[in-house]
Amino acid sequence: MKTNILKTCAALAIAVAITSCSKSDNGPSNPGNFIVAVTPVASTGVADYLLTTSSLDTGKITTVGSGVEQDGTYRYYVTHNNKFFSMLYGQGNPGAVTTYSILNGQLNKLSNFQTETVQAFAPVNDDLLLIKISRNITNPLSSWYQVNTNTLLITAEGTINTQEPSHNGETAHFSWIKQVGNKVFAPYFSIKGLPGAAFETNYPDSAWIAVYSYPEMKLEKVIKDNRTSFIGRYFTDGLAVVENGDTYAFSSSVAVTNKVLSSTKPSAITRIKSGTTEFDQSYFCDFESISNGYVITNWIYIGDNNFVVNASLKAEKGAYTVGTTIGIVNVLNKTFTQVTGMPDVNDIQGITNNNYTPKDGRYAYIGVNLKSGLGYVYKIDATNHTATQGLKVEGGLITAIQHLQ
Repeated sequence: MKTNILKTCAALAIAVAITSCSKSDNGPSNPGNFIVAVTPVASTGVADYLLTTSSLDTGKITTVGSGVEQDGTYRYYVTHNNKFFSMLYGQGNPGAVTTYSILNGQLNKLSNFQTETVQAFAPVNDDLLLIKISRNITNPLSSWYQVNTNTLLITAEGTINTQEPSHNGETAHFSWIKQVGNKVFAPYFSIKGLPGAAFETNYPDSAWIAVYSYPEMKLEKVIKDNRTSFIGRYFTDGLAVVENGDTYAFSSSVAVTNKVLSSTKPSAITRIKSGTTEFDQSYFCDFESISNGYVITNWIYIGDNNFVVNASLKAEKGAYTVGTTIGIVNVLNKTFTQVTGMPDVNDIQGITNNNYTPKDGRYAYIGVNLKSGLGYVYKIDATNHTATQGLKVEGGLITAIQHLQ
C-alpha cells in the first residue's frame, strides 16, 4: 500500500505521443465534472483509478467496474487551463503524464508525454513549470522545463545552480514553486545533500525564497526571514497568494540536524506584501500560539483570507507527518478554529493532500480515508467551522479531488 510520502512523489512528461497511458477505461458510473483519484487497496503496488462524479456532497462511487486505470503505482495530479494532468513518478526514470479534459461528464484523453522525474511543479501563466531538483552537493545543477498547456509541448528548458541561492556550503532544495506577480517564488530548505546527510541542515532556523524571472528563470534575489524555519515541507506548497496580491507562507518548523528535529522557531505564518520581494516584518502569526499547541502540516487557500489547514500536535510533529486535525485559519485576523463534524483522529488513516475548493471564501472538499477501509469526501465550511460527510468512496484510498469545467 502506498504511503502519503510516496504519493507525494510525482513525475511529469514531455515528448509528445498521443498514446493512452490508461490500462482500462470502463467508463464512469457517475458521469460529472469532478475527478476523484482512488488507489485500490492491495497487498502490492497498484495503479490509481480516476473516477468522475457530478457531486461531492452526496452519493457513492467505486473502483469496481468503473474508472480509468492509470499506468504505474505512484501518481500525482494538477489542474491548469481546464485540463487535468495525471503524472507518474518514475522512481529515477522518465515518467509519463496523461492529459485529460471532461467531455459529457467523462474523462477525455488529450495526450500522453514523458519527461524526467521532477520534485516541484506549478502553473505559471499558461505553462506548467517543472523542476528536477538536484540533491548532489557536488553537482547542484537542477533542470527546469516549461510545458505550454495549450499546445501540450515543451517550449523551453534549462538548468539552474541550486547552490547559488544558499551561499552557505549547502544546497537549496525547493519545497515548491509559485507564480507571484510576474515572478516565480521558490521557497527552499537548505540541505547538506548527497553523498551524506541528504535532507539534513546546519541552518534550521531560517526561511528563504529564491526569486526567479519568468520565463528566463534567472535568479534575481533571495529573501530571508529568521523568525521561522523553512517554508512548506518536502513536496508541499507552503505559499499562497490572496486576492489583494499579498503572499502568505507557513512553516512547520521541521528542519532536521543529526537525525533529530532541530529548529527552535515556532510553526508560524509570515507575509510578503503585494509588489514587494521582502518579508513583511510588521506581520507575524505564531500558529502554535493561536492553536494552543499545534503545527501546520498543509493548507488549501479557499478565498477571503481563509485557509483550511491540516494540523498536528507539536509533540507529534515530524518531517513527514501529515496532521489529521482540520481547522480554519484567517490570516488577516490571525485566528484558528478547529472544525466540528470530522471523524475522531484515531479513526483516520489519512487525509488527502490534493483537495478542491471553489475559492468562494467558505468551502473546501477534502478526502478522508478511515482505518475501517471506507473513504469519504468531507465538505469543510469555514463560516460555520463545520465538516459534513459527503460523497462515499469505495474500493480504495482517496488520493486527489479536482474539478474541470
